[in-house]
Amino acid sequence: MRQTILFGGTSKERLVSVASAQALHAALPDAELWFWNDDDSVHAVTAEALLAHARPFEEAFQPAGETIGPLVRALDRAASEQRLLVLGLHGGVAENGELQAMCELRGVPFTGSGAAASHLAFDKVAAKRFAAIAGVRAPAGIALADAEAALAAHGRLIAKPARDGSSYGLFFINAKQDLVAVRNAARTEDYLIEPFVSGIEATCGVLEQADGSLLALPPIEIVPADGGFDYTAKYLAKSTQEICPGRFAPQISATIMDDAVKAHRVMGCRGYSRSDFIVAADGPIFLETNTLPGLTKASLYPKALQAQGIAFVDFLHGQIALAERGVRR
Repeated sequence: MRQTILFGGTSKERLVSVASAQALHAALPDAELWFWNDDDSVHAVTAEALLAHARPFEEAFQPAGETIGPLVRALDRAASEQRLLVLGLHGGVAENGELQAMCELRGVPFTGSGAAASHLAFDKVAAKRFAAIAGVRAPAGIALADAEAALAAHGRLIAKPARDGSSYGLFFINAKQDLVAVRNAARTEDYLIEPFVSGIEATCGVLEQADGSLLALPPIEIVPADGGFDYTAKYLAKSTQEICPGRFAPQISATIMDDAVKAHRVMGCRGYSRSDFIVAADGPIFLETNTLPGLTKASLYPKALQAQGIAFVDFLHGQIALAERGVRR
């Protein structure tokens, strides 16, 4: 099948997607490149144009070349030309299951989880419920109407978009006046509020292997720059440390890895995922599962692959094989 890297998208994380596409192209130089612009148009772009974009985390990519049309037309073309889509996309419609459903309806194979698992994992409230069913510990949710009382009880809260990545829109609630910003943000999208859990930030990738077994990659310890692990800390701040393998006690690492596999399995994820945790004084607490984690050269999942001794290109070939098998079924 014709391998095509689809990147860009309409979400807030489209800048990260361009950096992921650069890493994907380096590993799959023969794959064609389709850029999905934020106006929903899809463009065939050259490798030279992609690689010439020097500051992907800060500046928007400007496509040049053939315009294929809106996304639905591009997917129709992918189906007719027997293309396999290597998804270098993150967040929004690209990760909430809608894009995956559009591909599945057309029989277009793609890397990563299917529509149902993507939709479930993207909803942090539902994902926590399913993780709890699998025996994974997660923080209790707090209704916005109860936030003031919860603040008095817990001393500190955290609020984040219920159905999007946590790189944007994260609020630390330390006083009543902080709730004003959360209420304003909640007018345009649903927010999840939780007690703030003090501890070490951690993340753990899961990889589906050729025989269908699931491999937990080495957990990563995150020491963020001041202000928390938001977009700036993840991609721009030089003071953020990402230590792989993390400096956790063996039992803590084992629990993180086991919980990441449980979350992947109970949500029905396919191919690969990455789950985030806080390691509190009494052990790891699950936060969320990402079905299309970043794949940039500096991203967490590729770092874990490297620590496991798995070459990025081998990982991609394995994901492509899984996608092809899924269509043949």
